[in-house]
Amino acid sequence: MKKYNTFFQYIFFALLVLFTWSCSNERKKSQKELDDSLKTEAFKKWDETIPGSFSEQTELTFDSTEIAVFFAGYPELKIYEDSIKKFYSQRNYAYAWFTTKGLIEQAGNLSDRIRNLGDEGIEEKVPYTQVTDSLIYSENLTENIKKPSIEIELLLTGQYFVFANEVWQGVDEKTSKSVQWYLPRKKVSYGVLLDSLIENPKSLENVDKEPVYRQYGLLRKFLTKYRLVEKEPEITNIVLDAGVKSFKPGDSSKNILRIKKRLSFLDDFTGDTLSLKYTDDLTEAVKNFQERHGLTADGVIGPGTIKEMNVPLSKRIRTLVVNMERARWLPAGLNRKYLGVNIPEYKLHVYDSDSLLWSCNVVVGKDLHKTVVFQGDMQYVVFSPYWNVPESIVRNEILPAMNKNSSYIAQHNMEIIGKRNGLPIVRQLPGKNNSLGLVKFLFPNNYNIYLHDTPSKSLFAQEDRAFSHGCIRVSEPVKLAEFLLEDMPQWTAEKINTAMHQNKETWVTLKDKMPVFISYFTAFVDRKGQLNFRKDIYDRDEALEKMILK
Repeated sequence: MKKYNTFFQYIFFALLVLFTWSCSNERKKSQKELDDSLKTEAFKKWDETIPGSFSEQTELTFDSTEIAVFFAGYPELKIYEDSIKKFYSQRNYAYAWFTTKGLIEQAGNLSDRIRNLGDEGIEEKVPYTQVTDSLIYSENLTENIKKPSIEIELLLTGQYFVFANEVWQGVDEKTSKSVQWYLPRKKVSYGVLLDSLIENPKSLENVDKEPVYRQYGLLRKFLTKYRLVEKEPEITNIVLDAGVKSFKPGDSSKNILRIKKRLSFLDDFTGDTLSLKYTDDLTEAVKNFQERHGLTADGVIGPGTIKEMNVPLSKRIRTLVVNMERARWLPAGLNRKYLGVNIPEYKLHVYDSDSLLWSCNVVVGKDLHKTVVFQGDMQYVVFSPYWNVPESIVRNEILPAMNKNSSYIAQHNMEIIGKRNGLPIVRQLPGKNNSLGLVKFLFPNNYNIYLHDTPSKSLFAQEDRAFSHGCIRVSEPVKLAEFLLEDMPQWTAEKINTAMHQNKETWVTLKDKMPVFISYFTAFVDRKGQLNFRKDIYDRDEALEKMILK
């Protein structure tokens, strides 16, 4: 494994959430895109956490005309010309990578990290890397340097902006939207970040300073680990014995031996890999494996568990790279409370800054009615809600049912309150059998998606929970209502319970809007530090993979 040098290994790393050469130009941003601060209220606090100040070195300067000369010789970096000019103008054209004693240590560290972009899940190459390395090597051999090399200086700065763009920003917004990602994209001034980096590197040796969502760095560690063992022999042809539906504790089989070796390879099992018996320690290892893959953690090895065990490491590595790209698009973190839904995980997570307060199961949209990846601000809690049936459901489900059964509307506690676009306007009355349950949580958006209760509680116990028409059903609606209303003391637990069980709709406007992030991660690291994988329920990984991997 190639190691990062100390400085750049720790500079920056912080929620929580695609290309071949033909797409490389789409990765490159204009100066305005690079330097715009985050525009939404939710991101302002995060933007303020990235400090900026000028380097103390002012003795060594160069003429501004040198920049134009440089780009004539290095045209592939010209896309960053505005960023570089702005950076040096703010520094009064003082050298950033040199002191009177020569190159600073960070120059070699940056060069090393750029050389190892593969560790970041990036297949693109930074232009002129070999030239930079050669010049740095020659510079370090030279004694009594009288004048810094403007060529090395501008190469390093240009390559820093390439690195920041590739590793911390990712593909452009147009491309991420093409894979149905409508969360606001992170924007940050990397020129300010570079200047702060150079002035006082020791103050930034904190992993929470990297301008990426914290999952990025966690996934990067597992990418490094998996690549180290990728070429080792794998057992990926595990099967059940003939006539056997599953393996359970106490069973014996050659395939159980293979399972032990496979789980040992994946670090789930640390016991005896020579015995054919399904032992207690294997049971715990299997449960751990099942939990990491979103399966029912019962210790029973059936076809579903075996299917996940047989996925080769090469496939897992590609999944890691895809999800690292998604992590680049998110803000590094929010200094406030917020909600996050990870669609493939079927989970709602409640956060206070980077602290996970609690989580619960959710049901998301089935493949025909995919839940959209986007961000909104929750504003209302609605107790004992009406369900205003969407036109698509009226057309495709309600009308055919009414044609077959004239009493369908009354039997389902519904009413027709008008007509629109040639269709009846149908709503379901409040009550325990209402499709939205006893409470819904609204964050106005163009996708007509919201969180709500449901009378169908049994669905939360299923492994695969993609059953809805796009909205998100929450398994703990009472707890969520209490959380959202905790700064409104008049809404006691008793009052909330009463409001949920009356026959009239009650709207409550939140004192402060609550950010809600609906994301799509098929690989993530949990709070126990374990790598998790989930099924790509909307088949989005492959499209992204084709864009960023060769």
